[in-house]
Amino acid sequence: MSQHFLLSTAARTVSLKQILRMEEDEAWTLFCTIRWPETEGAPVCPHCGCPTCWSCPRPNGAPRFRCSACRRDFSPTSGTLFAFHKLEIRDYLAAVVIFCDEVKGKAALALSRDLDVQYKTAFVLAHKIREAMASEVKDLRLGGAGRHVEVDGCYVGGYVRSENRKADRKDLRLAENRSGRRQVVVVIRERALSGTSLGGTLPAVFASEDAATSFIRARVDRASTVHADEAPAWNALHARFDTRRINHSVEYANDEACTNQAESYFARLRRGEMGHHHRTSGVYLVRYAREASWKEDHRRDSNGLQLRTVLVLVTRTGPSVDFCGYWQRSRQSA
Repeated sequence: MSQHFLLSTAARTVSLKQILRMEEDEAWTLFCTIRWPETEGAPVCPHCGCPTCWSCPRPNGAPRFRCSACRRDFSPTSGTLFAFHKLEIRDYLAAVVIFCDEVKGKAALALSRDLDVQYKTAFVLAHKIREAMASEVKDLRLGGAGRHVEVDGCYVGGYVRSENRKADRKDLRLAENRSGRRQVVVVIRERALSGTSLGGTLPAVFASEDAATSFIRARVDRASTVHADEAPAWNALHARFDTRRINHSVEYANDEACTNQAESYFARLRRGEMGHHHRTSGVYLVRYAREASWKEDHRRDSNGLQLRTVLVLVTRTGPSVDFCGYWQRSRQSA
């Protein structure tokens, strides 16, 4: 029997120990190499694209550069998700390694203890990393001729505690007895073809499964074969796709239809909710869902490759609109 990939040495190409043993200059060199690979880490002005820049470090030794064309100053994190950073860059690299190594998610409280920072700092940093992961599927379209795509939904949140006395309990199956905060995570998951890389996973959050139909039509190629369960919300898919259905009250899978890959994604999402976060707020549910999808799609990558992939996404994503100055605002980000 062959060894599972995650148990092999190939899955461990970087460790938290390696990152924390780095000098700050080494950490900056690694970040610059990932941000500017075409110049082997030499700075390129993010404002005008000029490659001719000279060093003018800050008083504390942190790198800063000045462009010879537009004469503007910038740092290696300028224009990225890590812009306006307060911690050492080594701490940010360590946070990404910790985040990638926790395959079912990382609680902000645990991250704050690992990095010895306030909970507020860890909360914002974790959501910035999730934002980088989510940017990978921003324009993702799945399926195509000969491709199989699975669609399924999972209801999250809106828990209503039952009354102590049986006579006082209400039928929670009725809409009027629910909290109104329950949402459904709908996932579209493309199966990998034999001998190729893993298929893609694309989640989104809706009030009900019926509201997800237009999202599925926009993100799935019309030539795809779609697999879904017996839920009536998926009846509308027959008009556009070659749709195959499986009745879970009878069986989990058969030769014609199967949604086990979508269920596998939900297993990871549920484990993250129950074992790490315990509660995922409704306004942030889509961020946790896309974090789980990114980890599901990259589960066969080594943690060193995952670190580099996340840092590339960080450098390609501008400063966060939602989480820059998050704790100074009076309302939550949408």
